[in-house]
Amino acid sequence: MINRLLWIAWPAFLAACALELMVFAFVDPMDLQWSGRVVGLSRQAVYTASFFAFWAVCMVACALSTLLRMSPSEVNECPFDPSQRPSGCPGAGRVAP
Repeated sequence: MINRLLWIAWPAFLAACALELMVFAFVDPMDLQWSGRVVGLSRQAVYTASFFAFWAVCMVACALSTLLRMSPSEVNECPFDPSQRPSGCPGAGRVAP
């Protein structure tokens, strides 16, 4: 499970870094407006908030890619110990060797 989380978080972190560089190469944080008003945050605060927003969006994209990469057996796998599986769980009649 920790490997799967790292498969999601690390590429998303790198993508968020690249996106942050590309966006703020052309946009000055002090010129940003929200609902017609100037955002009253410092440059550092805008950089930080946007980085975490970019990271969250990239993590969702990476998580979806990881989910779509899973095989049918991984998706349908019963989460219970083989000796304690309920009757409707796939592989309920089998006991692990």
